[in-house]
Amino acid sequence: MAMLETIINFMNSLLWGKLLVYGLVGAGLFFTIRLGFIQVTHFVHGIKVLTISRRPGKHGLSSFQVFCTSMAARVGAGNMAGVAVAIGTAGPGAVFWMWAIAVLGMATAMIESTLAQVYKVTDSDGQYRGGPAYYMEKGLGQRWMGVVFSLLLIVAFGLVFNAVQANTITGAMTQVFGFEPFDVGIVIVLCSAFVIVGGLKKVAKVSELIVPVMAIAYIAIALVVVAMNIEKLPDIFMLVINSAFGWQEAAAGGVAYSVAQAMQAGIARGLFSNEAGMGSAANVAASASPNPNHPASQGFVQMMGVFVDTIVICTATAAIILLSGDAAASSDGIAKTISALTSHVGEWGGAFIAFAILLFCFTSIIANYSYAETNVMFLFGNSKKALPLFRVVVLGMVMFGSLAKISLVWDLADVSMGLMAIVNIVALVLLSGLAIRVINDYREQIDAGIDPIFDTSKFPELADQLEENIWPNSSEPVNK
Repeated sequence: MAMLETIINFMNSLLWGKLLVYGLVGAGLFFTIRLGFIQVTHFVHGIKVLTISRRPGKHGLSSFQVFCTSMAARVGAGNMAGVAVAIGTAGPGAVFWMWAIAVLGMATAMIESTLAQVYKVTDSDGQYRGGPAYYMEKGLGQRWMGVVFSLLLIVAFGLVFNAVQANTITGAMTQVFGFEPFDVGIVIVLCSAFVIVGGLKKVAKVSELIVPVMAIAYIAIALVVVAMNIEKLPDIFMLVINSAFGWQEAAAGGVAYSVAQAMQAGIARGLFSNEAGMGSAANVAASASPNPNHPASQGFVQMMGVFVDTIVICTATAAIILLSGDAAASSDGIAKTISALTSHVGEWGGAFIAFAILLFCFTSIIANYSYAETNVMFLFGNSKKALPLFRVVVLGMVMFGSLAKISLVWDLADVSMGLMAIVNIVALVLLSGLAIRVINDYREQIDAGIDPIFDTSKFPELADQLEENIWPNSSEPVNK
């Protein structure tokens, strides 16, 4: 076990010390500039697309169902336990770097989700499937790259991340209600099994039901906490900024954290939470019948998903912790968040966080499974024959996570996430030219007052890369 921890720590220091900090920030800046700061210039349009996203598609999920499923995966341990871990290990400045990576990540999410839509396929049931593995195989002509990505995603999301979510649920239930970890694990396994046997559509329906309600409730509690401590807000904001740039020790004394510490923790936890650049959300983004019927419209939906996840929900957690004055407390993860909210609103705050973490992390488990399911099918030629065995393995990892050592689980999550992100970023950069042209095609139609339609005849290089009848071309009738 000691050897395993040593290897994992070395991998994390290599990945997160330099490779991914530069890679993610660099890719985010590159896409942001190439897209003309689309996350700012078209922010309002992103909201508009999201408001009309409930229309169901013939062969896919509605954009709203996909948004809720991607939010189910995003909003979980990273938003509550992960933010607390980042603040505890690197200071309040980590929050600023979470914001920064989220803003840049909005452009990255736009690129990867647009590509996922362009290269999507239909499975044996007529459901749309796609994601990085598919655009690596079809767009780059590199199936081996898609296989590597799929294996990494299956390990990360199907196994490790689900262990993290289960671990977080168990921690909350044990601390607040005194339940035995084994008993909690059994309940999580049974509830997860009930949903995942129904596949992607069942996951989407459950996510659509739970995610909006819990997100609104959690944000509302955070707003109440802010209102109760409104006089402290300017000082807390300056604390975040000072700490982010290493000015904190000079300004106010106390625990000193380096800029590098804050950047590393903020970027790692920001990515873990919003998943921009990892290629994970792109797997479910491909499953939508977008509205308008153009790949870029789903890109806008996922761009807004990054905003809601990190800028809104992660900030809500940070506000609860920092306004409590508990930033430097020794407790880790979810215990810190529970303690902070309890200090604001009383004992029921702990029960609320425990309930929120239960639902957020549970929906993350089922959504993570759906990502992995698509990639298992990619490996087996879009066949479902391997899914029953895979579901058993996933449930086994959920049980393992309920009982595992928390630090090791988090560290494994960081390694698997980092390797995934590297493979995906390479593919995104190589395919960015096409993605940007597709997005610009959408923007030109919007500017001309036209309801965007993706006409593949404008992109002759796609002629031999797309599955037949996925997208129309100029020679085919288009149903508006």
